[in-house]
Amino acid sequence: MMPSESAAHPLFAAALEELGLGGLHSRVRRFPDATRTAAEAAAAIGCELSEICKSLIFAADGVPVLVLMDGASRVDVELVREALGAEKVTRAKADVVRETTGYAIGGVPPFGHRTKTRVLADRSLLEHEVVWAAAGNPHAVFPMEPKELVAHAGATLVDVRERTS
Repeated sequence: MMPSESAAHPLFAAALEELGLGGLHSRVRRFPDATRTAAEAAAAIGCELSEICKSLIFAADGVPVLVLMDGASRVDVELVREALGAEKVTRAKADVVRETTGYAIGGVPPFGHRTKTRVLADRSLLEHEVVWAAAGNPHAVFPMEPKELVAHAGATLVDVRERTS
């Protein structure tokens, strides 16, 4: 399958080829309705909410950082700040997300970005055999074994999940 035929975003399709992951093209699933949120994606796929891998961009002292989090959890920015040794961590604005990754919010994949950023992955992702992540647009997702996904993303494993009291 040529990257142009992939359901994935062209930038992500090219990244898969570069990473030697061309075989993933056939596993990318496209949905007519957007899977912008973890809940929408889980409903479309028919999996648990926690089996969705969210790719979230934050700004740590103004520098973009990618946080990979399971779909059922929220990121605790204070824990991200501690993990990075940063002064201040905030959610990145939409233009920063697009500028950094090459993708719009709701379609950001865990790797294959326009620029190299620091990546943190919450350990909760490893609790699953397979997780589903965005394939570069809000209508496409792909499955991957969490350890493999973390490796391709070049992520550091951390505990940055918001604890529910």
